[in-house]
Amino acid sequence: MTRDQHGLPLNVHMVDLFAGPGGLDVAAQWLGVAVDGIEWDADACATRDRAGLKTRRGDVRDIHAKEFPDARVLAGGPPCQTYTVAGTGDGRRALSEVVTAAESMAAGEDPAEVFTNLDERTRLVLEPLRWALEAHEAGNTYEAVVLEQVPAVLPVWRTVRDVLRRIGYSCECGILRTEQFGVPQTRRRAILIARRDAEASLPRPTHRHFRRGVPYDAGDQSPLPPWKTMGETLDRATPFTVISNYGTGGNPKLRGRRTSDEPAFTVTGKVRRNKVQMPGGIIERFDFAEAGMLQTFPRDYPWSGRDVAQQIGNAIPPRLAVHVLASALGRRVDPESLDDAVTRSWADAQGKLPLVHSTALTAESPDPDPK
Repeated sequence: MTRDQHGLPLNVHMVDLFAGPGGLDVAAQWLGVAVDGIEWDADACATRDRAGLKTRRGDVRDIHAKEFPDARVLAGGPPCQTYTVAGTGDGRRALSEVVTAAESMAAGEDPAEVFTNLDERTRLVLEPLRWALEAHEAGNTYEAVVLEQVPAVLPVWRTVRDVLRRIGYSCECGILRTEQFGVPQTRRRAILIARRDAEASLPRPTHRHFRRGVPYDAGDQSPLPPWKTMGETLDRATPFTVISNYGTGGNPKLRGRRTSDEPAFTVTGKVRRNKVQMPGGIIERFDFAEAGMLQTFPRDYPWSGRDVAQQIGNAIPPRLAVHVLASALGRRVDPESLDDAVTRSWADAQGKLPLVHSTALTAESPDPDPK
């Protein structure tokens, strides 16, 4: 990977599998990284088109690494429907099958043969590994690999990590909490970062971990700034309380509550079912722009097509993606320029890259793979 006088990569080109409406692409644009996104969903493609993101519409399973010979970074966030039930028998069985399949691929078995024994949705999580192995076998090994998924997929990422290490990568994986990276939302993601030219590590938190009952300004015995709140993120002039659509403590009738001086609950495809209680007992809902802002998309991001709430809920928060991608590229993000990028109009940001400045990453990160 070509680097400048500060040791930072130049002219980085990334291919993003399962690109969705553009969470990782937004982060890449902020960092000045060129992206080819692959996405099959027509609605997500409609959003990407209006956002000006480069897209190849198609099924990742029918496309090969050799079709993107200039890509030096591979990224992917495969669909997670099979693994959201990881606590059930079906979910555990799916995870076990995928881990076994990954080990077979590492042993040199033809992915086409391995995949014949997997459910069509289940095999999607191994498509990034297929791409990485194809590129390596063709002598065009990616310089970096970035994968993200729901926490239940961490056992799969650990197997992928072991496979990538065997072909020369430094690789780490673990669980990251979004509020610890300035996202005004509590959400956990399983992240894998692999690098060929240096030691891989997960990004270090930039903000405190949210804990109920710990005051915003209490410090929590941490030198980091507090989490970002819904109130400072959205344009609502008065305080409010969010009543979750989901039950809590095993009781579907007992709804969780968060105030506007706390981060949001995890933004899902059902985010508009959450009630926003305003002063005087008035009940409102988050609109699409607000739901996107809680994911750290720009307020004017051009959501399009149908099922926009699901598009928003499926996306990786761009602010988290910036830190993950920067770590994969050996960069440390400037917090002020990232704050500016998140609040800048998407329309104004086009053609003004990079918006997020960075320096070479040299500091060590904490243990990335908590048990």
